[in-house]
Amino acid sequence: MKPLLEIRDVSLSYHTTAGETPALSHLTFNLMPGEFLAVVGPSGCGKSTLLNLICGLLTAEEGSVLMNDTPPSPGDPRIGYMLQKDHLLEWRTIYRNVILGLEIRGELTHEKLNYIEHMLCTYGLDKFRDAHPSQLSGGMRQRAALIRTLALKPELLLLDEPFSALDYQTRLNVSDDIGRIMKKENKPAILVTHDISEAISMADRIIVLTRRPATVARIITIDLELADRTPLASRNAPKFKSYFNLIWKELNQHA
Repeated sequence: MKPLLEIRDVSLSYHTTAGETPALSHLTFNLMPGEFLAVVGPSGCGKSTLLNLICGLLTAEEGSVLMNDTPPSPGDPRIGYMLQKDHLLEWRTIYRNVILGLEIRGELTHEKLNYIEHMLCTYGLDKFRDAHPSQLSGGMRQRAALIRTLALKPELLLLDEPFSALDYQTRLNVSDDIGRIMKKENKPAILVTHDISEAISMADRIIVLTRRPATVARIITIDLELADRTPLASRNAPKFKSYFNLIWKELNQHA
């Protein structure tokens, strides 16, 4: 099977009047269709920089980033991006927030509006369609942000610590919700997170990065041997602790 995304020997440095700061060094990995990757590494190692390269906001100085053999460009419609904050607009209702991307693109078609209706009903937001963001919990807001992103039908979803602003209990519930949604929608994704448990519970493979300039220290395939794997069920799997200890050891070796 051909990879959806190919990262080949990618390097990038930031340049200021104070000098050059290497951020990424010779990164190489693939993302397969339908796969969920997680990226972990020391704070400040360049994880968010990597996502900005993948979505075309930055350009590699060396190497290549290819999605189906084509480099991404800024605003690439093939790629959806969820950030730490939901960025819902308070003066718009939840429904009008969810359709915002389609509105901007001029794609408010009957088919896509029906798709939004389906997702609002399926994921428990239909009753809150006329509410404003401040009236919703943090978890429900993130669910709305995900529906807004999925409404554009991206081929790849990038998640930059989308649960980090939530309290622990809400974070567990929302990650489980979003994990189920991703599985149901069969969307390939790359999740950047500082939370090892979150990475193990959601990902098919985990890329461990070194400190800056980041290189790939190790790529770990997660097989928890669960018949019906969900993020919450994954945390109770017998092999979960072994993966946690392995990744913890890798991170400490390269911190």
